[in-house]
Amino acid sequence: MKLRTSLSVLATVASCAIAGQAVAADAAPVGNVQNARDKVSMCIGCHGIPGYKASFPELYHVPMIAGQNAKYIEAALNEYKKGARSHPTMDAIAGSLSDQDIADLAAYYANLK
Repeated sequence: MKLRTSLSVLATVASCAIAGQAVAADAAPVGNVQNARDKVSMCIGCHGIPGYKASFPELYHVPMIAGQNAKYIEAALNEYKKGARSHPTMDAIAGSLSDQDIADLAAYYANLK
Protein backbone atom coordinates (compact mmCIF):
# COMPACT_ATOMS: atom_id res chain seq x y z
CA MET A 1 0.00 0.00 0.00
CA LYS A 2 2.78 2.40 0.93
CA LEU A 3 4.61 1.72 -2.37
CA ARG A 4 1.43 2.36 -4.35
CA THR A 5 0.91 5.72 -2.59
CA SER A 6 4.54 6.69 -3.14
CA LEU A 7 4.30 5.84 -6.84
CA SER A 8 1.08 7.83 -7.13
CA VAL A 9 2.66 10.86 -5.48
CA LEU A 10 5.74 10.53 -7.68
CA ALA A 11 3.60 10.36 -10.83
CA THR A 12 1.65 13.44 -9.75
CA VAL A 13 4.82 15.41 -9.04
CA ALA A 14 6.31 14.39 -12.39
CA SER A 15 3.19 15.43 -14.31
CA CYS A 16 3.16 18.81 -12.53
CA ALA A 17 6.81 19.36 -13.39
CA ILE A 18 6.18 18.59 -17.05
CA ALA A 19 3.11 20.85 -17.15
CA GLY A 20 5.07 23.64 -15.44
CA GLN A 21 7.78 23.44 -18.08
CA ALA A 22 5.18 23.68 -20.85
CA VAL A 23 3.63 26.76 -19.27
CA ALA A 24 7.06 28.37 -18.82
CA ALA A 25 7.87 27.75 -22.49
CA ASP A 26 4.66 29.57 -23.51
CA ALA A 27 5.28 32.54 -21.19
CA ALA A 28 6.27 35.89 -22.61
CA PRO A 29 9.93 36.87 -22.30
CA VAL A 30 10.92 38.70 -19.13
CA GLY A 31 12.29 42.15 -19.82
CA ASN A 32 15.87 43.03 -18.93
CA VAL A 33 16.45 46.71 -18.18
CA GLN A 34 20.22 46.45 -18.71
CA ASN A 35 19.84 44.88 -22.16
CA ALA A 36 17.45 47.64 -23.19
CA ARG A 37 20.07 50.36 -22.69
CA ASP A 38 21.56 49.46 -26.08
CA LYS A 39 18.14 49.53 -27.74
CA VAL A 40 16.58 52.81 -26.56
CA SER A 41 18.33 55.11 -29.01
CA MET A 42 15.53 54.55 -31.51
CA CYS A 43 12.95 55.67 -28.91
CA ILE A 44 14.62 58.64 -27.25
CA GLY A 45 14.46 60.90 -30.32
CA CYS A 46 10.68 61.17 -30.05
CA HIS A 47 9.55 59.77 -26.71
CA GLY A 48 12.27 61.49 -24.71
CA ILE A 49 11.37 65.07 -25.64
CA PRO A 50 8.64 66.68 -23.49
CA GLY A 51 5.84 68.08 -25.63
CA TYR A 52 7.29 66.69 -28.88
CA LYS A 53 5.00 66.58 -31.89
CA ALA A 54 5.78 64.59 -35.00
CA SER A 55 4.72 66.14 -38.28
CA PHE A 56 4.63 63.01 -40.42
CA PRO A 57 2.22 61.90 -41.77
CA GLU A 58 0.21 64.50 -39.82
CA LEU A 59 0.74 66.51 -36.66
CA TYR A 60 0.86 63.92 -33.91
CA HIS A 61 1.51 64.39 -30.20
CA VAL A 62 4.17 61.86 -29.18
CA PRO A 63 3.46 60.44 -25.71
CA MET A 64 6.07 60.31 -23.01
CA ILE A 65 6.48 56.64 -22.11
CA ALA A 66 8.78 56.91 -19.09
CA GLY A 67 7.01 55.30 -16.15
CA GLN A 68 4.30 53.77 -18.34
CA ASN A 69 3.11 50.28 -17.42
CA ALA A 70 5.34 47.62 -19.01
CA LYS A 71 2.39 45.48 -20.14
CA TYR A 72 0.89 48.51 -21.89
CA ILE A 73 4.15 49.25 -23.71
CA GLU A 74 4.48 45.59 -24.74
CA ALA A 75 0.90 45.52 -25.99
CA ALA A 76 1.33 48.76 -27.95
CA LEU A 77 4.57 47.62 -29.61
CA ASN A 78 3.05 44.26 -30.49
CA GLU A 79 0.01 46.01 -31.99
CA TYR A 80 2.29 48.16 -34.17
CA LYS A 81 4.28 45.06 -35.11
CA LYS A 82 1.12 43.16 -36.14
CA GLY A 83 -0.58 46.11 -37.84
CA ALA A 84 -3.40 46.59 -35.32
CA ARG A 85 -2.03 50.11 -34.71
CA SER A 86 -0.41 52.15 -37.40
CA HIS A 87 2.08 54.98 -37.61
CA PRO A 88 4.84 54.81 -40.23
CA THR A 89 7.74 55.29 -37.83
CA MET A 90 6.35 53.01 -35.14
CA ASP A 91 5.41 50.33 -37.68
CA ALA A 92 9.00 50.20 -38.91
CA ILE A 93 10.57 50.24 -35.46
CA ALA A 94 8.21 47.68 -33.92
CA GLY A 95 8.59 45.44 -36.96
CA SER A 96 12.33 45.28 -36.36
CA LEU A 97 11.99 44.22 -32.70
CA SER A 98 12.07 40.67 -31.37
CA ASP A 99 9.75 39.63 -28.54
CA GLN A 100 12.74 39.90 -26.19
CA ASP A 101 13.55 43.42 -27.46
CA ILE A 102 9.96 44.45 -26.76
CA ALA A 103 10.07 42.98 -23.25
CA ASP A 104 13.42 44.70 -22.56
CA LEU A 105 12.22 48.11 -23.79
CA ALA A 106 8.98 47.81 -21.83
CA ALA A 107 10.89 46.96 -18.64
CA TYR A 108 13.31 49.84 -19.22
CA TYR A 109 10.63 52.50 -19.74
CA ALA A 110 8.42 51.17 -16.94
CA ASN A 111 11.33 51.68 -14.53
CA LEU A 112 11.91 55.31 -15.51
CA LYS A 113 10.21 58.03 -13.54
